[in-house]
Amino acid sequence: MDDTGPFIRAIQTVYPELAVETAVFNQEGQYNTVLIVNDDLIFRFPRYAGGLEQLALETQILTAVQPYLPLPVPNPIYTNFGDAPVGKAFMGYRRIPGEPLYPPAFAKIADKAALAAQIAHFLQALHAVPICELIDEPLPVSDTEEEWWDVYGRIQTKLFPYMRLDACKEVAHHFESILNDPQQLQFERTLRHGDFGTGNLLHNPDTGQMSGIIDFGFTVLGDPAFDVAGLLTYGEPFVQAVARHYPAIEQLWPRIWFYRGTFALYEALFGIENGDEQAFQSGIEQYV
Repeated sequence: MDDTGPFIRAIQTVYPELAVETAVFNQEGQYNTVLIVNDDLIFRFPRYAGGLEQLALETQILTAVQPYLPLPVPNPIYTNFGDAPVGKAFMGYRRIPGEPLYPPAFAKIADKAALAAQIAHFLQALHAVPICELIDEPLPVSDTEEEWWDVYGRIQTKLFPYMRLDACKEVAHHFESILNDPQQLQFERTLRHGDFGTGNLLHNPDTGQMSGIIDFGFTVLGDPAFDVAGLLTYGEPFVQAVARHYPAIEQLWPRIWFYRGTFALYEALFGIENGDEQAFQSGIEQYV
């Protein structure tokens, strides 16, 4: 994709006073087309019809949580929803400076203890936001037993035919060990980020400090363990360091490991259900 014109026109139809001097795509958006305007503004356009309401809700959530969080998060200042279709609906915010905390960047950070403290304080604050008191629209509830049975069934039907037999057996055990014990999924739901992965955690490479958190497209009422599971990319010792500043994590480990074991499968499932071959191949590769 290299034609920014339709997206610029969609923005300027609603905000004609916004002078667009430069506009380039960020190629990393999986669920949204991401346009960087004037090297300062980020505009997200949902790629799929199902993402329209999702982005509108995300905008409400981001507006509400601004005073509660210790790190910068996107602050929506440009929006177009209502009856706007895919390609014209958008949310825009000022770019948060920083680079994604990918594993190679993480490895270069000397003071990982300070980084762990920052992340812990952010997650603790996010999970404590009284979001139901702040917005009128009911939030989706996620990480339920019913939802995970449904995901497991879709994985069996749509992904198992592509997977090695031993991988199918391992995945079956992974899901059934949790789902056959309903008490495992009994917990108090909180506001959770839902995609707390390396690409959405921004840091300052010069200072080694966190600079912000982005992409709240999967933020719902759910399991705080889901967010912590995303940090396992950096290794269990780092998550233990985070837990020293967020002690409630110590009670979450069974679910943390469960969610961690679903991430690649979920990516493959998304790919096969939405015709995204790259996502499918990326998620399924360790199981074939």
